Amino acid sequence: MADGLYAEDSITRRVSRENILLLGGGRALLMQLAHPKVAAGVDDHSDFRSRPIRRLRRTVLMTMAIVFGERETALAAARGVNQAHARVRGQDYRALDPDLLLWVHATLVDSALVTYEKFVQPLSDSEREDFYQESKVLGELLGIPRERFPAMLGDFDDYVHRMLADGEVRVSERARHLARLVVRPPLRLLPGPVMVPFEIVTTGLLPDSLRDEYGLAWGRRQQRAFRLAVAAVPRIVALTPPVLRVWPLPGHSVKFPTIEATS
Repeated sequence: MADGLYAEDSITRRVSRENILLLGGGRALLMQLAHPKVAAGVDDHSDFRSRPIRRLRRTVLMTMAIVFGERETALAAARGVNQAHARVRGQDYRALDPDLLLWVHATLVDSALVTYEKFVQPLSDSEREDFYQESKVLGELLGIPRERFPAMLGDFDDYVHRMLADGEVRVSERARHLARLVVRPPLRLLPGPVMVPFEIVTTGLLPDSLRDEYGLAWGRRQQRAFRLAVAAVPRIVALTPPVLRVWPLPGHSVKFPTIEATS
């Protein structure tokens, strides 16, 4: 298998190949949209209102290409994203702003760790630290200067908490509208209730403050359903054969489509 940016035995590949991590996609999207400038960029420069799942799909494809692709595939994916982001700017925001890039990156790293530990298995402190440190490779490729990253995982956790607590990340009315498209996306041939389990999982994974700001239902019924999912899903994952559980399979090379990225 040709060399990529990450070693086959890296914690990044081990975590990222778990298909169940898709359950954390809604959480990451809602955390991103909670930043008013990110929400404005997404709403003004993409088809998010008509195709909300496309952003998640593009993010997954881009991440997988960088993490699992050959070196040139990874670099090409990053270039495509950066070129698309260069066109995204508004009155008081631009997609290549390192502060906005760091927040979006942080939502993906934090959501990956939270989702993996909820639905696969716990990680040791050293594994969590390694995952965070390795994430800087991806972040730098996407335009975040090395000095902007919090130094250690503890510093990173403090950064996420500070962004949520100090008001820089706050849910606007625009974000609330977009959030409804995330938790109940308009899917052809599928009635809205089909997405209820995804909505409950997304709500349960969110930080408490954002759950409240978005006004998402979190009563006794939703909390019970989420607890059942947290108890049952890791057991199901553990019994699932690798051919269904992970992608790509360890040691297998894969071809990635051209990454078409927008805001």
